[in-house]
Amino acid sequence: MPKVFTSEKQKIGEIGENLAVKFLVKHGFSILDRNYTKKWGEIDIVAEKTNKLYFIEVKSVARDSIRDITNELSEHRPEDNMHPWKLKRLSRTIQTYLLSKKFDEKEWQVDLLVVFLDLKNKKARVKVVSDIIL
Repeated sequence: MPKVFTSEKQKIGEIGENLAVKFLVKHGFSILDRNYTKKWGEIDIVAEKTNKLYFIEVKSVARDSIRDITNELSEHRPEDNMHPWKLKRLSRTIQTYLLSKKFDEKEWQVDLLVVFLDLKNKKARVKVVSDIIL
């Protein structure tokens, strides 16, 4: 059963995740899973490229224009929301995923995609933070 997003924040998150998937596919990734969920955490996107797994966390920010986002970048960065407890939950969920899919010998890394949404002009920008250390 697909997730039902009711709040504005959830809808923005869903738009951001869909754009992140398009971005990844455009850059040669194969999407293996989306919203892999366990009681202890969730992986937004699991992708593969050149025989390596990528566990992708997506953070989405919506503003009236990209200019508003650019001005705000110095004050608030969505990647700052990757708190230690979030990384610990993500690590546990990744280990569960690797065991359940029998990928225990496969090379992998964690990336963060920040999707900046310009709602007024219907534009988006994606920022990649590669190889996050858990």
